[in-house]
Parts: sequence; structure tokens; C-alpha cells
Amino acid sequence: MLVNKFMVPCRVAGLILAVSVLIMSPTRLAVASEGPTSSEYGVVLNLSGKQRMLTQKMSKEILLIALAEESTANLANLKSTSDLFDKTLKGLRDGSVELGLPPTTNSGILRQLDKIDAIWADFYPVVKTILESGSVSSEQIAAVAKNNLPLLKQMNKAVGLYEKDAEKGGLKSAPGLAATINLSGKQRMLTQKMSKEFLLVAYGHDAEENKLSLLETYTLFERTLKGLFDGDETLGLPGTKQQEIRDQLEVVNGLWAKFKPIVEYGADYKTTSIPKDKISLLASGNLPLLKEMNKAVGMYEKEAAK
Repeated sequence: MLVNKFMVPCRVAGLILAVSVLIMSPTRLAVASEGPTSSEYGVVLNLSGKQRMLTQKMSKEILLIALAEESTANLANLKSTSDLFDKTLKGLRDGSVELGLPPTTNSGILRQLDKIDAIWADFYPVVKTILESGSVSSEQIAAVAKNNLPLLKQMNKAVGLYEKDAEKGGLKSAPGLAATINLSGKQRMLTQKMSKEFLLVAYGHDAEENKLSLLETYTLFERTLKGLFDGDETLGLPGTKQQEIRDQLEVVNGLWAKFKPIVEYGADYKTTSIPKDKISLLASGNLPLLKEMNKAVGMYEKEAAK
């Protein structure tokens, strides 16, 4: 049999094409099109939202150290909080089996994570210096007061992008749930933000400005808590029907009733200084509120996995 001189190259080319198609289809294409599952979206929204809280928790812990409120314990807390923020930030980008995070592939979200990385690269060294020295200077307080909000703001933008991605992907059938996980997660951050603002007032750093911020923060916390119960169209909250989650929100509401008078005192225009006992009350009261709010977020995350 005579072999046309063009047949061998054509057969080789055809084989290469067939192998290429085999490599790309159907398995590889299927994996690319699947994206995160509903369960994974729940974890991503939970932990990216938790990052917002950690920016404020670190700042709060630095202020408690500066105000000599259980400094040894708060130095240990600061190390744990900053380590977790750093680990989660890397996990959001590259994925983390330990944290249950899939890697981020959305190019817009990756660019947003780049912005967060840049701010964190300036913020983290200040934290490390405080941990090494065991003390906080007024210059470090000023640096933390200046940079924690840009870190929070950019992290919040990332959460919004994840929420939109979730609504288009695994949670597209329940967009209200994505918003609920986002805003219930944001409540955790608000517990720490209002604590930080109260402590900035106590420290005497931009007291009047921080009083106003404190008022706005606790007002938003209270409104969102009501919206989680019964819905809030403006906030995009459909309300919570599951009795188990409503029961948990009642636990949060009970703690809030005790905590609110403390932050109200700090935000009051008549308050000229904050005594040590008020600082101690805030220091002991904010973590139970955070813990119980975190339980509620976990329940919403489980709903996403169903």
C-alpha cells in the first residue's frame, strides 16, 4: 500500500487534536463550569465576612492593651486574631482544606484581594511590633486608627463581590440567603467595631468623631438584628422563618439589651471621660455578644448547605 506523504503529518495532527479534546472534554470543562457548591459558597461568605470582624477585633485588642485592660490575655488574643486573619486571607485566594475554602478563580475578586493584601502588608507589621514589645505607643494607636477602616472597607467590598458571585452560582435559587449570611456575618464585625470606637473614646483619640461613629454603628447593629428577625427590604433581608435560628437571635437580642447601655454611654455627647469600670464591662460583654452572633451565622451557613 502506498502512503501519501501528507498522510502521516495529518494523522499526527489529528491525534494531537483528539488528545487535546480528550484532555479538555468533558471532565475538565465540567470542573471549570461547576464552580463552588452551595455549601462552599456558605463557607466563603461566612469566612470572608468573618475577616471584616477580625480587622476590628485586632484593633479592639490593641486598644485594650493600651488601656492596660488584661494586657497579657489581650496580647495572646491579638496573636490568635492576627494569625487567623492572615491564614484566612491566604485561604480565600489559594484555597484551604483546613478552613474548607475553595480557591478563588473570579478575576475581579482576585484583584480585590490584591488591594487587601497591600493594606495588610502595612498593618500586620504594626501588630507584630506590638506583640514583640508587649506594649502600645500613641503613635501605634494613631496608625491603627488610621488604617483599620481602609482594611475593613476593602474586605467588605470583597464580601460583596463574593455575595454577587454566590447569587449567580450555587446560591442563585436563594439570593436572600446570600444577603442574610453577609449581613448576619457583618453583625459580628459591628460588635467589634462599636467596641473599638468606645475604646478610642476612652483613650481620647478623636473622641467626638468616634462618638458619632459609635452611635452609627450600634444603630446599624440594632436595625440589622430586627431585620434578621422580621425582614428589612432596604437591607435586602427576607427575615428568618426557621425557629431554631430565631431562638438563637433571641439569645443575641438578650445580650444586646445588656450591652447597648454601655455603648450608649460612650456615644453620649455629655460623656467627657470613661471610667475603668465601664471599660471592663465592655471588655467582658463584647465577646459573648460576638460568640452568640457567630452561632447564628453558622446556622445560616448550614441552611446554604441544604
